[in-house]
Amino acid sequence: MRIVLFFVATLITAALFSYTLKTDTKILPAKQEPVVSCYAEDIREVAKMEAATKEFAALHPDPLYFKAKDPKGKQVSFKTPDGNNGSGYEIRNNKDTKNFLFVIHEWYGLNDYIKQEAELLSNELDNVNVIALDLYDGKLATTADSAMKYMSGVNSERLESIIKGAMSYAGSDAKIFTIGWCFGGMWSLQASILASKQGAGCVMYYGRPETNVLKLQQLNTEVIGFFANQDRSITPEKVTEFENNMKTAGKKLTVYRYDAGHGFANPSNPIFNKQARDDSHQKTLEFLKARIK
Repeated sequence: MRIVLFFVATLITAALFSYTLKTDTKILPAKQEPVVSCYAEDIREVAKMEAATKEFAALHPDPLYFKAKDPKGKQVSFKTPDGNNGSGYEIRNNKDTKNFLFVIHEWYGLNDYIKQEAELLSNELDNVNVIALDLYDGKLATTADSAMKYMSGVNSERLESIIKGAMSYAGSDAKIFTIGWCFGGMWSLQASILASKQGAGCVMYYGRPETNVLKLQQLNTEVIGFFANQDRSITPEKVTEFENNMKTAGKKLTVYRYDAGHGFANPSNPIFNKQARDDSHQKTLEFLKARIK
């Protein structure tokens, strides 16, 4: 008798379990639709992930040795909102001016090439203080491998804090101009977004463009960008997307494209293209001079 009861109970349990499975199966749709995020990706994090790849490193041959001669700038330190200190290489103008140009380095860090660029801009422009910001907090790369480590390891919040600290150093009534290359090109645009109403002019060389239209709408300045048609990172398609996003945001962008590779404006880079560099540099000066009053 016990055997019969056990057998009957087993059949009932199996039947109930089978019914539950069938019921659950009916609840699920035949085909799951992909979940679409309503938030734009953080391009700063995208850039960090790309920097950790061999493909990105291949776009950056180890820089040629370069040592600046007779530098006239000096290291400066300033408080940052996160409770730490930031630093930069500053060339003060002889005039008492409220114009500040933030120069932002490539993925190698604040090396002598960037310091020379800062001094060159200081010599060619009038009525502006130039500060080459150190977004790596003193770390300096001399190879693509070390640069890969530094760029992929940065903390975006810390970089924002350094830029905000530099803005406080310049003063609440300062007009902020920005320029940068590669990693610095991306952060030139980000810095101009952070500058908000103090933003006065943004120059970016082959840097990753912001894709979030809401962030682009926070810009208070025009942007001029120089890009390379042979760039396998910031491709011509991404540049076109940037142009469309800026138009949607209602902001003015002027783009120049060169038949060159990523890093074409850096004389210490074996990819250096003098013709493209000279042309883009002249256009940079014209852009900044028209706005630095």
